[in-house]
Amino acid sequence: MRLPYPDARRLDLTEHLFGQRVPDPYRWLEDTSSQPASDWLAAQQALWNAEASGLPLRERFARRVSELLQTGYVSPPAWRGNSRFFTRRDPGQEHGVVYVANGITETEGETNPEARISGSGWATDGPRVLIDPMAIDPSGRTTLDQWQPDKEGRLLAYQLSEGGTEESLLRVLDVATGAIVDGPIDRCRYSGVAWLPGGKAFYYVRRLPPGQVPDGEEQYHRRVYLHVVGTDPEADTLVFGDGRDKTSYYGVTVSMDGRWLVVSSSIGTAPRDDVWIADLAASDPAQPDLREVVVGLDAQTSLRPGRDGRLYVFTDLDAPRGRLAITDPADPRPQAWHDLIPQNPEAVLRGYAILDEGGVLLARWTRHGVGEVTVHDLATGAQRTTLALPGIGTVGGLAERPEGGNEAWFSYTDYTTPAVVLRYSAATGVLDTYATPPGQAERPAVSAAQVTYLSQDGTPVRMVVIAPSVPDGEGPGPAGPVPTILYGYGGFNISMTPGYSANILAWVEAGGAYAVAALRGGSEEGEEWHRAGMLDRKQKVFDDFHAAAEHLIATGVTTSSQLAVWGGSNGGLLVGAAITQRPELFAACVCSAPLLDMVRYEKFGLGETWNTEYGSASVAEGLGWLLGYSPYHRVTDGQAYPSVLFTVFTNDTRVHPMHAYKMCAALQRATSSSRPVLMRAEGQVGHGARAVSLSAALAGDTLGFVARETGLEV
Repeated sequence: MRLPYPDARRLDLTEHLFGQRVPDPYRWLEDTSSQPASDWLAAQQALWNAEASGLPLRERFARRVSELLQTGYVSPPAWRGNSRFFTRRDPGQEHGVVYVANGITETEGETNPEARISGSGWATDGPRVLIDPMAIDPSGRTTLDQWQPDKEGRLLAYQLSEGGTEESLLRVLDVATGAIVDGPIDRCRYSGVAWLPGGKAFYYVRRLPPGQVPDGEEQYHRRVYLHVVGTDPEADTLVFGDGRDKTSYYGVTVSMDGRWLVVSSSIGTAPRDDVWIADLAASDPAQPDLREVVVGLDAQTSLRPGRDGRLYVFTDLDAPRGRLAITDPADPRPQAWHDLIPQNPEAVLRGYAILDEGGVLLARWTRHGVGEVTVHDLATGAQRTTLALPGIGTVGGLAERPEGGNEAWFSYTDYTTPAVVLRYSAATGVLDTYATPPGQAERPAVSAAQVTYLSQDGTPVRMVVIAPSVPDGEGPGPAGPVPTILYGYGGFNISMTPGYSANILAWVEAGGAYAVAALRGGSEEGEEWHRAGMLDRKQKVFDDFHAAAEHLIATGVTTSSQLAVWGGSNGGLLVGAAITQRPELFAACVCSAPLLDMVRYEKFGLGETWNTEYGSASVAEGLGWLLGYSPYHRVTDGQAYPSVLFTVFTNDTRVHPMHAYKMCAALQRATSSSRPVLMRAEGQVGHGARAVSLSAALAGDTLGFVARETGLEV
């Protein structure tokens, strides 16, 4: 029996764009402030509330996810002299907290393990809280977006946003006293902070004031400024950005000795950037003499002036899997680069750390999405060894002491292991555990196996299948078809890598299987893999996903009546395409914060920054690509669609909720199936970080919905 869906009037609205008919019957739902839209949304929420109350496993999943999240976490340390800064979330805490503590010497670390950060003890002087979002806002709706200590560790710049908006306000506090000494400075979303020595000033990125930009473009128009601590930010010195594309993002760094300024610029999320360098010893920091390094080339490049006088160049120029080159900062042109670590044809270079006291360079890689760390001679780049990691997992960013040393820290996680912090010593060659999560949670026994399947065009694609552990010799998958969730993303050069997930563990513990597909559009196989799923090739991503579903069914992991697809943001577009292109393959779908109207996506949120990924409907060729798969425009009357739950966040300033609203209305009208099409809308949260309790509640609702629709019985 079909549910009594709220009435949604259909407009007789059809546009003719470049000779193509583009109907848009639910455009009125774009104006969420209108009374008709408000009434419709209230009715949808009432329908969801009624349905959610009858989900038999909803509370069980919410409770179990909350338990599994109580492991908490500790981040690798950011060292400034003898002080270390880090974030830590203890059991029972909603958000991570920023701490500072006095450092320990290498000798102390070897002889007194309790001096290290761990779940069992702290250094004897103890950490001090610097930023606790819950102390600032007990509602849990304020999130910490970024933080950066100055070069001496005396000041800390940090950014908070409220209610999920991600509209960061930048402040500076005195580390010794905790007093706020600067800010708030608004319009700092996605802004890095690059301190000059002495803590008196920093470079940062800020948007122009609304009155200086055209209406509707307030979210764009960034510039790089130099700010003197304690002064009016409206008097900050403009350093870079005038006359460039309105969607440009900027990066800015200053070397530890304060001599070198590096500025980068990319148009939206384009997989290429321009890079400049300035010698601040030879030019005024307020008017740096920026010299071109990479401008107008189809590549991504980052620069790091080394303590040894060399300029380290991390780039995918002529190397889609990445390489590390060196040159003289006085001649940073690509023609002068010399490879230190050349491209690896089988693995993707992700980052590096310089341990100059040991004459060592660490390189971080992924091989088919799985992390590796190799040790190299710093002078020649020759590989010495590969570190033995705890398992098949993911390695986080490498950290080192900025003034030099022989130690590096990085995080490690896999599907059953909460993130730990490992430490490597070039002096001893030992890799040990530096920090463990502060909490404990009983975790289920699961198995994870990476499989390879062929997409529609014969391209090999990898996928990890996580299932309940089975006795040796019975294979890596579940024993017989079980309810299964297939997850994917496939875009923006983002790699699907193993990681501790309370949602996955709770689902598999209950008897289901969970599969994560490494689709084209991501970066699992480097930049070529990304570009194979961009623009006119976006359909390849969906083909990879359909083939993953077919593989799970063909190999007996699941059946189409037990298979759900799940994705968020660009992944929401993915699952929207899946259910409109291959509805017979799936029983259910969770579509979270999705893009679904690909004709009008650029008109909302940060949409224009993504047209380098998707293409633009403002040109005939781009419109053709987008209409070819736009889920909202592929909804067909009388088609039996799977069960669908849209989850939207009303303060989402990245992806406007209108995508889900319009698609929900279209599916509810069109489907001939009795399977439900529902929408869960949540206020005062957005696209990014959220409190633990809110995450657990969302997981309970979504997993409970999928369990009912795929027939999972614990």
